[in-house]
Amino acid sequence: MIALLQRVAKAEVHIADELTASIGKGLLILVGVRPTDDEAAALRLLGKLLKYRVFADEAGKMNLSLQQIAGDLLLVPQFTLAADTRHGLRPGFSTAAPPGEAARLFEVLVEAARAQHSPVASGVFGAHMQVSLTNDGPVTLWLES
Repeated sequence: MIALLQRVAKAEVHIADELTASIGKGLLILVGVRPTDDEAAALRLLGKLLKYRVFADEAGKMNLSLQQIAGDLLLVPQFTLAADTRHGLRPGFSTAAPPGEAARLFEVLVEAARAQHSPVASGVFGAHMQVSLTNDGPVTLWLES
């Protein structure tokens, strides 16, 4: 699985002009699923997301995790992260998991996150979403499991 992690002051998801999810200080995670991913990959990724040290400690160093600061988590499915962009001028999506499997694994990730952390919000798989954020830092990292 692929995660584009963004440390945010706030973030929200709108679908059809309606607010679907919002968070304050925490992490916005855009999630891509590849054909070889499975539930174990989703759980490994979640472990990284909850424990990855991207928040400043009292000395201003990135030494604290989302769990340590009790921050918010927003998970947003984004199949385009798994796109093949090596050739031509149009992305290919044969490198992304089939929609049914990707949706299932995204839900595994969301449910596991809700069991281990609070608060957790999420976007909607397959929906046309508008995602807005205030990136804090900015801090943006690419993680894979």
